[in-house]
Amino acid sequence: MPQYDAYHETVKRALVKDGWTITDDPLVIEYEDLRLFADLGAEQTFAAEKAGRKIAVEVKVFGAVSFIDDFHKAAGQYGNYRALLRRIEPDREIFLAVSLGVYETDFQRPSIRDLTADLEIDLLVFDPHQEEIVLWSK
Repeated sequence: MPQYDAYHETVKRALVKDGWTITDDPLVIEYEDLRLFADLGAEQTFAAEKAGRKIAVEVKVFGAVSFIDDFHKAAGQYGNYRALLRRIEPDREIFLAVSLGVYETDFQRPSIRDLTADLEIDLLVFDPHQEEIVLWSK
């Protein structure tokens, strides 16, 4: 089983506030001989649709000595999860959850913005104090 990041419960509460139902905690991603764990699976049903929107969320704190080391690890995890989800559950979107403070500092650096875009990392930015989602960045 995975070890959760410090903001795991905060992101869960923010998603629920935003109208999402947590369906998986963790979201198990099984493919061939791999069994991986994304932090959360959630679903949002729209009244006008029979099928709702499904997401996977990987929560990251970015609290190590080196932001870039954390970014490398997070980007690798995100890419692996996205690749496998495309094979087994192609309708599920994946997001990397980062706090507002980290987004405003590190994720606004030109190099990180370019890497995030090139690696096609979709972000869910949350305010850890208000426990709210402040931005969905695709």
